[in-house]
This record gives sequence, C-alpha cells and structure tokens, in this order.
Amino acid sequence: MLPSCAGIGLRAPHYRDFLAARQPVGWLEVHAENYFGAGGWDLHVLERVRRDYPVSLHGVGLGLGSAFGWEAEHLERFAVLAERIQPAAVSEHLCWTSVDGMSLNDLLPLPYTAEALCRVAERVMRVQERLRRQIFVENISAYFEFAESEMSEGEFLRELVARTGCGVLLDVNNLYVNQVNLGSDAVALMAALAPACVGEIHLAGHQAAGGMLIDTHGARVASPVWSLYEYALKRFGQVATLVEWDTDIPELAVLLEEAAHAQSMMGTRRALAA
Repeated sequence: MLPSCAGIGLRAPHYRDFLAARQPVGWLEVHAENYFGAGGWDLHVLERVRRDYPVSLHGVGLGLGSAFGWEAEHLERFAVLAERIQPAAVSEHLCWTSVDGMSLNDLLPLPYTAEALCRVAERVMRVQERLRRQIFVENISAYFEFAESEMSEGEFLRELVARTGCGVLLDVNNLYVNQVNLGSDAVALMAALAPACVGEIHLAGHQAAGGMLIDTHGARVASPVWSLYEYALKRFGQVATLVEWDTDIPELAVLLEEAAHAQSMMGTRRALAA
C-alpha cells in the first residue's frame, strides 16, 4: 500500500540523484515496461532504489479495453517484474491501444458501453488474478469521444470497481484536460466515485495547442488543476499523490518542489479535518 503522501516519477535523468542520497519524497512511480528486461542499468537502479522507497508500477501497454491485441506475454512480463520488485501499488489505464494486432502506441478512449465494460472487467480480473493483487485503473486524457457511449466515464469507473474490486487512479490533470477539450464535468466525475475507491491521484502539466489542451506531462501543474486537486482532497481524503513529469524533464529540484506543494495541500486538508 502506498503511503498517504506525495511522490514523483523515477526518471533516468535523476537516477544518480537517488543513488547518491535519499531524497525528500515519500514514494516513487515507474513505468513498468521500461524495466521488463532481465537485467541492465535501469533494473539495477530500480532494485537499489526500492530498498529506500515504496514503488508503484504504472503500466502503459496492457490495453485493458482493446478489442484485439490482448497479449498474455505482456501480462506475464508485468507479473515477473511485480514479483521481483514487490511494489506498493500497480496501475494501468482505462483505454485501448491496438487494433488488428497492431499497436498504436497511444492511450485511446473507450466507448462507455455495457459491452466495453464487460470486456474491461474481464481483463482487470485476469490481471488481478495473475498479479495476485488489486490494481488501480486510471482515467485518461482524450481528444475525441464516442457518440455510442451509454453511460458517463464516472459511471463506467464506478461499475468497474463494483464488478472487479479494482481501485481508481484518479488523474486530476486528465480531468481538467477533458473538461476543456470535451466539455465534460470534472467535479461530476469525482462525485460519481465512492471515496474509498480512489487509491492514488496523479497531477501533471499540460500545454495549449491548436485551441485545445495537450496532456504533455512536460510542465508544472497548472492553477486550475491545483484547484481540482483541492476538491479531490475534500472528496477522497489524504490519498497518495504523484507529480508526473515525462517530457522536457527538469532538474530533480523542480519535481521535488511540485511534490512539496501537493504535500502542503494534503497537510492543510488534514489540519482542517482535525
């Protein structure tokens, strides 16, 4: 279980910082697929850092909603890594990633239909059975939506949790991006979820381009996202919170500063509740 504090993603430019000294952060997240090899520098660093910090394995390639292209081999490699690292949490995205056996190298939104729900629920249960642990499923950023949807994203996630016992990784930046791009209601989605089901929160930066927001993970967390995070803390309590930064990665001090801000907001919410 992740500690109820702020963490950051472990990225290659910061490996030596973490090997040289313990950093003021509560936990770390890694993208699981970067560590699927049987050895090498990346896996060596992860195993070394794992001694000092709880680690979350975040998958980007299982494609829980793909109609075709579900790869048992990918799940097996994920399971081997999980057994080796013994993570505090495991997560994947609510998306599809392939068609006709071809990976599209993207996280694509689902139609929120009963058929899609059945498919994703079956996949989630298979993943949890193989890993022998609960997984968190993350809401994604999107740039289109399906007219065929029969329910809202919040209703879909709520039903997925009820059917499988999985948890939710709530990406607050994705909520804001979708609210701007698609006109969805970020607060309504959070209100649709039971407080106990959210086990992790993500914060990240985005950029404006072509009249829409792009979820780049390459900037500081924006002010409107911090505001939605405040609501999330009120709704879900002091949940483990990650600051993501995957492109144009700055010095470690910048990530630690963003994480410290999240931690201060968590502390404020706890003080107000006391």
